[in-house]
Amino acid sequence: MGLEPTGAARDALEAAEAGTAGRAPLRITLGESGHPYMSGAWTPQREEHDADNMPVIGTIPTDIDGVYVRNTENPVHEPIGRYHPFDGDGMLHAISFRDGKASYRNRFVRTRGFEAEQKAGRALWAGLAEHPSRSELPGWGAHGGLKDSSSTDVVIHAGAILSTFYQCGEGYRLDPYTLEQLGTETWCPPQGISAHPKVDERTGELLFFNYSKTAPYMHYGVVGADNQLKHLTPITLPGARLPHDMAFTANYSILNDFPMFWDEALLPKGIHASRFHPEMKSRFGILPRFGTDADVMWFEAEPTYVLHFLNAWEEGDEIIMDGYFQEDPTPEVGPDAWPGYERIMTYLDQHLLRPKLHRWRFNLKTGETIEQRLDDRILEFGIINNQYGGVKYRYAYSAVSKPGWFLFTGLVKHDMQTGESETIDFGPERYGSEPGFAPRVGATAEDDGYLITYVTDMIENRSECVIYDAQRLADGPVARILLPGRISSGTHATWAQGASIRAARTATTEAAA
Repeated sequence: MGLEPTGAARDALEAAEAGTAGRAPLRITLGESGHPYMSGAWTPQREEHDADNMPVIGTIPTDIDGVYVRNTENPVHEPIGRYHPFDGDGMLHAISFRDGKASYRNRFVRTRGFEAEQKAGRALWAGLAEHPSRSELPGWGAHGGLKDSSSTDVVIHAGAILSTFYQCGEGYRLDPYTLEQLGTETWCPPQGISAHPKVDERTGELLFFNYSKTAPYMHYGVVGADNQLKHLTPITLPGARLPHDMAFTANYSILNDFPMFWDEALLPKGIHASRFHPEMKSRFGILPRFGTDADVMWFEAEPTYVLHFLNAWEEGDEIIMDGYFQEDPTPEVGPDAWPGYERIMTYLDQHLLRPKLHRWRFNLKTGETIEQRLDDRILEFGIINNQYGGVKYRYAYSAVSKPGWFLFTGLVKHDMQTGESETIDFGPERYGSEPGFAPRVGATAEDDGYLITYVTDMIENRSECVIYDAQRLADGPVARILLPGRISSGTHATWAQGASIRAARTATTEAAA
C-alpha cells in the first residue's frame, strides 16, 4: 500500500514476529466509548477467563461431547480515525462438554498485528472505514492496509481451531480445549486465506479460497485431514471481487463472482468503496474438488450479494445450493442510524440488506440456473448439522436479527422437507450468537442433538451458554451456564465433536512418531 514501517512501529512489528512481545500485562488504551459498536451489547471484553465450575440453571446433558467456539471483536486501543466493528481484535470463547460437565476458556487471538500493537502501546493500523494511508505499517489481505485481527470466522480442522479474517489473513491455529496459541498455518498461500474455509467432516479435508486486487484475483485450495496442503490453483476473475463465503458438495466446490465489488475508479486512489452493479449477473463457479481454473463451469443467476451459504449437494445432473439472497446489497441509510455512524450501521442492518433464504439449482449438463425463494423472512447466519455438509440435508437453523442493529434476537429451525419452521426468541434485551449444532452421542437422526449458543443478557448484565434440545425447542433451554464475563457480540461460531478432535490428535501423534 506504499507505506514502510519506521521507528517504534517497525520495532514493534519486528518484536512481534520474533515472538518477544509476550502476553502480559495486556496494554489497553481504549476507554469508554459512545460508538454504537463499542458500547451496549458490543462493549469490548478485555478479561481472559478459565472456568470449570460455573453456575448452571437446569442440567447439562450427559450426551454432549465436544467443543463450541465463537469468535468476537474486542478492540483494546483507541482507533485511528473511524472504527468499524470488524476491525476489533479477535477473541475466542470455547466451552467444552463431556459427561455432563462444562469447561470455559476465552483468549485473544495473538496475531502479529495484535502483538505489534501491544508492544507499541497503541493502534498501528487504520480500519475498514479509513484510508489505508493513515496506517503506520503495511497491512494484510485483499484490502492491503488492514490489520489481520483474525476476528471473523472459526472452524476446527485436524484437531485444532483455525481462526480467520474476512478480508484474507494468515490463519491462526489454537488448541480447542485450552486455547493455547499454536501459530499461523504453514500451508497458507502468500495472498492469505479468506474467512469461511469449509471442513468436510466425511473426508476431514478443508476447502479454502482467497481474493486480492491483482490477477488472477482468486485462489482455491484443499488441505488434507493431516493439515497438509494437497491442492492450490488460481481462479481467474474479471477483476477484484469481494467474495465472503463458498459452498461444497461431495465432489464439487462452488465459488462466486457477485456484482458488488470495489469501485474500480477509486481503487487507484486507495479508496475501498464497494458498489453494486444491478445490471450485472451473479456468477457461480463450480469445479471438481481437485479441479483447476480450466475446469470451472460458470453459471449466471440473478444479481445479488450473498454473505453466507447454508449447504449444497448433488442430485442427478444438478447441484443444489441454499443460502441468503440479499434483496438490497447497497441500501439507503436507515432511519434509526446514529448521526456520524450512518454508513456503518446501514451496512450492518439485516433489515435493510433484506437477506432471504434462497435456493439455486445448477444443471451441469445444460448450464441452466433455476432459483427459488424458500422463506420471505429476514434471516442470516445459518448453520446445519455439520455431519451433513455437502450432502442432502433436512434441517437448517437461521439467526433472527434486531432491526437497525447487528444483533441476534432468536433462531428459526427450518424443516427443508416439509417447509415447516419453528422459532426461538431469546427474550427481552437478550442477544445470541451464531449457534452450533451438537449431535447427541449415539444420535439416530439429523436433528437428534442440541443447539448451543452464547447469549448476552443486558438486563442481568451477564452472558450465558444456552443449550436447547433441537427436537424440543418449544420446551426452552435445557441448561443455561452462567459465564464468568460478559461477552461482546460478534460474528461466527462452530461446533466440533470430541471424538473427532481426539481422533485427529491421535493421527497427528502417530504420524509424527
